[in-house]
Amino acid sequence: MQSHSHAPLKRIFSLMAAVLLLANGLWLLSLNSFHFGTLLPMLLGAALFIYALCYVPLQRWIRQRPIYQQGWRLVWGAFWVWLLSVVLFFGYLHWQSLHSQPNPNTQAILILGGGIQHNQPTPTLAKRLDAGAALAKQLPQIPIIVSGGAAFGNQWTEAEVMAHYLTEQHHLPKTRILLEARSTSTALNFHNSKALLVQHDIQLSDPIAVVTSDFHLPRALAIARKQGYQQPLPYSAPTPLYIRYNSWLREYFAYVSGWLLNEY
Repeated sequence: MQSHSHAPLKRIFSLMAAVLLLANGLWLLSLNSFHFGTLLPMLLGAALFIYALCYVPLQRWIRQRPIYQQGWRLVWGAFWVWLLSVVLFFGYLHWQSLHSQPNPNTQAILILGGGIQHNQPTPTLAKRLDAGAALAKQLPQIPIIVSGGAAFGNQWTEAEVMAHYLTEQHHLPKTRILLEARSTSTALNFHNSKALLVQHDIQLSDPIAVVTSDFHLPRALAIARKQGYQQPLPYSAPTPLYIRYNSWLREYFAYVSGWLLNEY
């Protein structure tokens, strides 16, 4: 079992980690950012806090039977394996975000919705639109599809908000922007955009730029290929720093669940 000399350090580190995780979660909740990527770190923080407070009686209980010690090692081993997989996933997201380059053969730009509030794009969606606008200015002859449906509590659809942002903030002509205003999921973004592509003589075999957040890109590309898009080109938008790692953690579980459910 673990040495008694290490007990104070383990309790201190556990308390420090618990405070950081709980403070981060409470701060995000104050910003109305509530999702699994916010909740899980708070649960981990609460678990570490209890672990630190109950360290001595917990260790005494574990030492009572060898099977408890084996189970305890198994729990910690599984936790470290999971944590390593999260770190690798984060590393992959970061690496992929560095390899988004314009392709001169691109036939259309598809910007995926990312949420609106009070008829304005969320910070995450604004980053997607900024990235999409930058790409559109480098490829001025091709259409831009903005995809997103009705959102609760908003007068405009997400696509309408996105189009307004592109014209007002980036001065892109309205004639370039095609609205797909029925989608409520990533799969529907791609499915419902097919009709707009066909109307402009663009085939699913053509290179089509997919603009979305860095954390969303791997799953979005996988869904696009499942939908029949043969050359989806990744174009990454940075996630705002204050929600970046919580969003990445949420996407870790979304990506795994999508794989398990055979969504792509």
